[in-house]
Amino acid sequence: MTLPRLLTLLSDEIPSAILLRHRLHSTPEIGGAEYETCRAIRELLPVPYRSAAGTGLIARVGPSGIPSVVVRAELDALEITEETDAPFAATNGHMHACGHDVHASALLALVRAAHRMGDDLPVPLVAVFQPSEERQPSGAVALLETGELTPEQATAMVAVHVHPDLPWGSIGAEAGAVNAAADAVLIEIEGRGGHAAYPHRTRDPVLALSHLVVAVHGLVGRHIDPLHGATITVGAVHAGSAENVIPSTAQARLTIRAMDESDQEELRAAVRKTAVHVAEAFGCTAELTFVKSEPVLVNDPALALRTQELAAGAGFTVSPPWRSCGGDDFAHYGAHAPSLMAFVGLNGAPGFIHAGLHDRRFLPPDATVAAVARAQALCYVAAITPAAGRPAAGTSV
Repeated sequence: MTLPRLLTLLSDEIPSAILLRHRLHSTPEIGGAEYETCRAIRELLPVPYRSAAGTGLIARVGPSGIPSVVVRAELDALEITEETDAPFAATNGHMHACGHDVHASALLALVRAAHRMGDDLPVPLVAVFQPSEERQPSGAVALLETGELTPEQATAMVAVHVHPDLPWGSIGAEAGAVNAAADAVLIEIEGRGGHAAYPHRTRDPVLALSHLVVAVHGLVGRHIDPLHGATITVGAVHAGSAENVIPSTAQARLTIRAMDESDQEELRAAVRKTAVHVAEAFGCTAELTFVKSEPVLVNDPALALRTQELAAGAGFTVSPPWRSCGGDDFAHYGAHAPSLMAFVGLNGAPGFIHAGLHDRRFLPPDATVAAVARAQALCYVAAITPAAGRPAAGTSV
């Protein structure tokens, strides 16, 4: 009876959680600077808390010293200028364009509802309000490397993320790989600059970089099995300062993503080889810097199954099988405990103007706060509920 009781208490907390969502959305802060975001959450927490990863929070509902289930939400925003008509739209050049304001507000509501259950809460719930999901250094890595989660004795770690590609009213809880490994790559091309009227006297890094941008976009199709998920995207190029000057350097920033770690390694090697040889063909040199941001995010099969089995009790249908080449630092928690990231659909939500994640028009409706909070409650209960003769995640047999 834990889930029905928790959902009943949760409904009372949604109005204040929506107000918190407006506050967080209107004053977004980027990773490592979530000071006011934490302050707003601390003011509403009904239980003791402690700082985590610098600008994050950990709050435990239930007694200490015994195993718990961890529910994680992100705090940071993106460096995007918002273009929505919301009365609580941000105006500081940052934006919650990935739903983190919704996730954090929903988790605050869940903490308050779980606290009201008192001794009826069967397993302690630990809320992790995590900083720096969108940028490096990762908040998840910081929490794990410092051992700040060790005292919580987590038997499972769960999280919920909104997604505009899934139907409203559905939850995605697929077993296995659901998000890709993600690397950030900086490629710097060194040439020899000069006057635009005498290109034959230069070694043009812009020309080399232009060919390289085209070349790397063809690597996935010739290195990775077409039935596997992988992508390479060049997101930024920088070179020069005037139309009549050939610069001496040019840069590109790109992301490599794959649903399999061996495919990711194959693409790293291919990008490096291609960059070196394309640059060489134009008389230039290439230097590459790789930042391995996230591993593949793999959902625990038992947690996924139980979430699907219990979904109707929280008012959800189970979405069709769904995976994404998105990356999330929640993937790091899978090495700490059985983990699950579930996705709540936005497509068709009342008032939702369809826009993708990280789009300056992305704005989940306020009703999403309740949907995410219910999904977080569902995942918590799934983590403590055996299914089909299997033990709960993290328990011994």
